[in-house]
Amino acid sequence: MMQSLGRLTAWILMLCISLGCSERDAVVVLRLGHSLDQQHPVHQAMVHMQTRLASLSQGTMALLIYPGSQLGNERELIELLQIGSLAMTKVSASPLESFVPEMKLFNVPYLFQDRAHLERVLDSDIGQDLLRAPSKAGLRGLAYYDAGARSFYTTERPVRHPGDLDGLKIRVQESATAMNMVSALGGAPTPIAWGELYTALQQGVVDGAENNPPSFHLSGHYEVSKYFTLDEHTSVPDILLISEFVWQGLTETQQGWVIQAAQESAILQRTLWGEATEAALNAVAEAGVEIIYPDKKPFTAQVAAMQATYAKTALGPLMQRIAASGVTEAGSL
Repeated sequence: MMQSLGRLTAWILMLCISLGCSERDAVVVLRLGHSLDQQHPVHQAMVHMQTRLASLSQGTMALLIYPGSQLGNERELIELLQIGSLAMTKVSASPLESFVPEMKLFNVPYLFQDRAHLERVLDSDIGQDLLRAPSKAGLRGLAYYDAGARSFYTTERPVRHPGDLDGLKIRVQESATAMNMVSALGGAPTPIAWGELYTALQQGVVDGAENNPPSFHLSGHYEVSKYFTLDEHTSVPDILLISEFVWQGLTETQQGWVIQAAQESAILQRTLWGEATEAALNAVAEAGVEIIYPDKKPFTAQVAAMQATYAKTALGPLMQRIAASGVTEAGSL
């Protein structure tokens, strides 16, 4: 944490010198850190946001992007936003749940019928309310980035039925709900930082993990995990966040530019994500990974008790609204 702050302070000083710090020539610089590869669709969307923000503001605002965990892991980046030392980041909704309990919703398995259902929810009042929820933690949600559906991949044996997870150590994000989900399916949840996962898989520290196809491919995890089971148990979006402290320091016009650039990048990212998912599945299959399309009904049945438990909590009304949105849409077809 302190090392990240030190690096960030040094960059701020250097950039202040390079951009000029006089009031007359001041450029508002927003720094964005994230943990993904530069080839990832989310990073590409952020580059689009960078271009659009410069254009909308006529050069009076600049977005500087630091990928690949240069400024820390997801939790550290969130903490930097909370104290205003970093302007923006992208995090999965999973680790965000320790700051914003409502985000547990996205780790409840099989809550969404399909990708179209998820997108309807994110674009609805439900999704917008969830974007505003982080404000109490000093964070503000700007937009959702598509992170597809999360599925299991393993190193030594395939997962075709829930019982195949018995005894397997499965890496999960730092999310109590994600750990409960893996436990409900019979696996042994093991939280490990994303940057350490390749080695953990290679050395047998864990037997598998769960993520979406582009992340499975770009991380190189397919090199040591030869089975990819598309059970699609959860759909956990990425959320683009800005520090509430930084946000309040912007003028209303500047805030409008940031929102517009962010939303335009999210629209582009959905298209990029679909293309990247197809390309990733093709690439890992060519590399020798067995892609398994299991019957999802046994997986759904296995987590029914977990769903019922969460339905009895404060998440219950939201879960009901989400379920109703799926039924309504299906009935109109």
